[in-house]
Amino acid sequence: MRTRVTDMLGIQYPIICGGMFRVGRAPLAAAVSEAGGLGIITSATFETAEDLRQEIRKAKELTRKPIGVNLSLFPSVRKLPNEEYIDVLLEEGVRIVETSGRSPESHMKVLKDNGAIVIHKVAGVRYAKTAERVGCDAVTVVGFETGGHPGMEDVGHVVLVPQTVDAVKIPVLAGGGIADGRGLAASLALGAEGVVLGTRFLATQESMVHDNVKRWMLEASEMDTALVQKSIGSASRVARNAVALEVMELEKRGTSLEELLPLITGARSVRVYNEGDVDAGIWSCGQSVGLIRDIPTVREIVERIVAEAKLAISALNRIVAE
Repeated sequence: MRTRVTDMLGIQYPIICGGMFRVGRAPLAAAVSEAGGLGIITSATFETAEDLRQEIRKAKELTRKPIGVNLSLFPSVRKLPNEEYIDVLLEEGVRIVETSGRSPESHMKVLKDNGAIVIHKVAGVRYAKTAERVGCDAVTVVGFETGGHPGMEDVGHVVLVPQTVDAVKIPVLAGGGIADGRGLAASLALGAEGVVLGTRFLATQESMVHDNVKRWMLEASEMDTALVQKSIGSASRVARNAVALEVMELEKRGTSLEELLPLITGARSVRVYNEGDVDAGIWSCGQSVGLIRDIPTVREIVERIVAEAKLAISALNRIVAE
């Protein structure tokens, strides 16, 4: 499965585990890379730059294949100046960087001067054009279905991907609603050169979240997510739990950011992921949770996705031939 993305990143399959706050840790990232995709460590998870350094080193002990680091440019989750994270990832030899949240323009010079490949995550065509203009090597476009931040427009990736492919020359990755090989095959047919998955990799054996979270995902349907924070201009798709329902009700009443903050703070997700209290806070979850029926190893997921994609493509080829 060779595309410009696999050639650029030096990976076997065009499958990336996107950055996930508090979830993008060394065991998961290394497992995805070992399986032939690209794993990403999320820098905002770590309190200090040295913590990030140690996590990168843990990943390197688990795999010699490429890994990436996510830089969140959302002011709300930034714990340290991103310059500190950048210094560490470059010192540790990481040369693949995923950026998200805002334009990475202010960081591009140091990243490109040091030979980094930059993949920027966007939620719309105009943002993809900006990413290309400022020098990004590839862009991930995420649709309305995606967990985390899908942007403010309710447009799915089936529309956004071909629009973005037509608008830019750099490779496009598809994100949102993808959890199996059919999603990969469909994304390739839309013109994408790879896919970015989050929710599907959350429900794996290497994912360092509590088993209660994974069991909740097994029982969930595509209706068990909620879109919150749209009223404050920071739409986020999360698990439809008690806190999400409370936030939705408050937003209907026109509540203020100050009133919402105690409910939407990322600190509450610690209890979700570490203690297994799935109603302790809001936590990112995409609509693809409705496609999750097991908790396999990362390798099993990657190999299954590739096999399913090949079957889907073969089936389409038979239809065309007939």
